[in-house]
Amino acid sequence: MSVQIAPTRSNLMKIKNELAFSRTGYELLDQKRSILVSELLTLVDQAVDYQNRVEKALADADESLQDAIMHMGRLRVANLAGAVSISSSITLSQRKVMGVSLPKVATEFSGKGPFFSPEGISMVSEIAVSRFSDALSLMGQMAELKVSIMRLAREVKKTIRKVNSLEKLVIPDRMETVKYLTGRIEEAERENFVLMKAVKDRMEREAGK
Repeated sequence: MSVQIAPTRSNLMKIKNELAFSRTGYELLDQKRSILVSELLTLVDQAVDYQNRVEKALADADESLQDAIMHMGRLRVANLAGAVSISSSITLSQRKVMGVSLPKVATEFSGKGPFFSPEGISMVSEIAVSRFSDALSLMGQMAELKVSIMRLAREVKKTIRKVNSLEKLVIPDRMETVKYLTGRIEEAERENFVLMKAVKDRMEREAGK
């Protein structure tokens, strides 16, 4: 108990209410922590999977690009790049998990192949364009997961600090204060009872004279 409080029944009731409120807050925050940790672990598993998918998609796209260069030459591929007309858009929205805003990323591409005249052009170039588009879409999802993980991890850390504060400081302090006030009030009531009894006995003795 950090501060001495007058041992009155009103103060005792106030501290008991604070103790009940702290315990309720602890239970709610503990539930929040569990839900956030569960969501965080789920997203981490997804991020590991997406990381592998992104790396594979980029490797496949680069392989297709190198194949196109081998078939048509670097200069020819560079010149053809200007013929690719693809518009991309990224739509950002959000969802909430226990009050935490998490991003949702949707990547869309408009413009479909074939982008080149088939004469003298290898289909590998079309495949390269398609694979790079797929890789970019996966990278958008990967960004969504990474930002979500960062926000959830930050919120989990804050929630754990609050839970620990309630569990190790606030609740024990309120319990100690309740015990102290209860003891002092009971002691004062006993003393008052003894005093009143003594007064009554004295009054009865004087009345009997």
